[in-house]
Amino acid sequence: MKVSRNWLQTYFNQPLPKVEELADALTFHAFEIEEIASDTLDVKVLPNRAADCLCHRGIAKELSAILNIPLKNDPLREALKGSTLFPNSKVEPCNALTVTIEDPKKCLRYMGALVKGIKIGPSPTWLKEALESVGQRSINNVVDATNYIMLNIGQPLHAFDAMKLVQKDGIYSIGVRGAKDGEKITTLSGEEYILNPNVLLITDANADSVIGIAGVKGGNVAEVTSATTDIIIESANFDGTTIRRAAQALKLSTDASLRFQNRPSPELVAYGIRDVLALIKEVAGGEVAGIIDEYPVPPEQSQKVSVSLARINSLLGSSFSTNEVSDVFKRLDLNASLENDTFAVAPSFDRTDLTIPEDLIEEVGRIIGYDHVPATELSPIDGAPDQARFRGIERMKDQLVEQGFTEVSTQSFASKGDIYLANPLDKNRPSLRTNLENNLKDALTRAKQYAPLVLAPNQQPKLFEIGTVFPKTGEQLAIATSESATHLPEIKDDPEYIPKSYTLSAYKPFSVFPFIVRDIALWMPADADEKFTKSLIREHAGELLARLDQFDCFLKEGRVSLAFRLVFQSMERTLTDDEVNGAMTNITTALTAHGYNVR
Repeated sequence: MKVSRNWLQTYFNQPLPKVEELADALTFHAFEIEEIASDTLDVKVLPNRAADCLCHRGIAKELSAILNIPLKNDPLREALKGSTLFPNSKVEPCNALTVTIEDPKKCLRYMGALVKGIKIGPSPTWLKEALESVGQRSINNVVDATNYIMLNIGQPLHAFDAMKLVQKDGIYSIGVRGAKDGEKITTLSGEEYILNPNVLLITDANADSVIGIAGVKGGNVAEVTSATTDIIIESANFDGTTIRRAAQALKLSTDASLRFQNRPSPELVAYGIRDVLALIKEVAGGEVAGIIDEYPVPPEQSQKVSVSLARINSLLGSSFSTNEVSDVFKRLDLNASLENDTFAVAPSFDRTDLTIPEDLIEEVGRIIGYDHVPATELSPIDGAPDQARFRGIERMKDQLVEQGFTEVSTQSFASKGDIYLANPLDKNRPSLRTNLENNLKDALTRAKQYAPLVLAPNQQPKLFEIGTVFPKTGEQLAIATSESATHLPEIKDDPEYIPKSYTLSAYKPFSVFPFIVRDIALWMPADADEKFTKSLIREHAGELLARLDQFDCFLKEGRVSLAFRLVFQSMERTLTDDEVNGAMTNITTALTAHGYNVR
């Protein structure tokens, strides 16, 4: 996620350090920085913090804690006042808009607001520059407002053109339901998608027409354009698993789907609609005609998480004081009370990652800094670990290597098996393997494709694997080879065996582009120098020659016949036949000039 230093600065009165220093601070406190470009950081937010840190506000709070710089303001700590969210407004809950949620487990909360009399136009300069600083394209003032609030506090929002929806008795009706099998939608970007019942939709319920893919992307049916005067603003919370599956099935990943699949709190919905309505009023005018809030099952209040100072120091190997730990919780804006050496913390609604004592211990360690945890020598182990089984396996590997085999390690998942996973990482491999042979065959097929790059022409790849299989009878150690091997010992305890050591060659970068193979045969005088012949071929083959092997040689009538295999490959592009044919012509010309007869 890209964040702008200038945007972050709006959260602080005190000037922030340079962008490089911000990168260092985040890097040493559990965030990864993938790129620094001018005033912008590309921050990799891990899943445990994605619910609150996929926004500028979340990163600002982290910097506040890490650098111990107080925030100027925190929009999510400002109280929501009144039923309409606006303390000085007489707007009542909307009687011109209804929302129907088919499945409360898939749509946890839906807030809608009807805004009339807006004027669509370009965004003000500050808003354009803010969005452009993080790689977002300015569209118009209303759409830009929804994107800005999402990037600011993390709540995805969407605006529909109300005049493109159907009214019945003066009432607009929004529906949240599963798609019908084969139902279609054309998105704002113009692509058409065919849907299935697992995809959650936003509909114009009065016309039963699709106006958006919930949590993913809006449809072009209700697109906000320059002619729009009345809009319906959506601020909602959708089930993360539902949104992730829809995005994967449609191959349509968006900023909104990324945030929903990381399960932000439904409480964020109200802050999102409050902030976006205020911003739309500022940049596009209009009046809020009303707000509706469908919240079928509000979550129970977060339970306090308790942890003792002794437990913190025991797990971290530290000797932090009560004051040091209290200061960490204060910097993190966590409401913590202390009684009898035990901290009781009530996490705020946005910190969905704080559920067990170990979560709090992690926060203490990373904010104080693990470099402040003293190094502690581990206690000695009584007796030597049992290496017998390991040595037996190593003996088997060594003998296979000596017979020309190469070890491979394949994944433990398979398309079919006796044991199926409840939550498979790959839907095409939902079970644990019962044998090694199937994976080894696949590995051999791939190895043969690249054999000319690593093996001599007369060689064939020989592979083996020693690994665990999972039949009904229970976990077992197994071995598989791509061809028969001779005189192999059993894999059994062998405490006397000393594994052999092998010298690895230096790493060489490899090309991701395909190679082209050419063979050349020639006659040369019996007294000719074979080394000179190879050097002559290499010289005139050029930089594209990746490998040269001699694979045939015989003497006849006072002459020597040699055959070579040439492998051409580029590190930068896919080669053409014309390029390789040109190199072969150069080689033939050079060999002929030196008295060789190319066949």
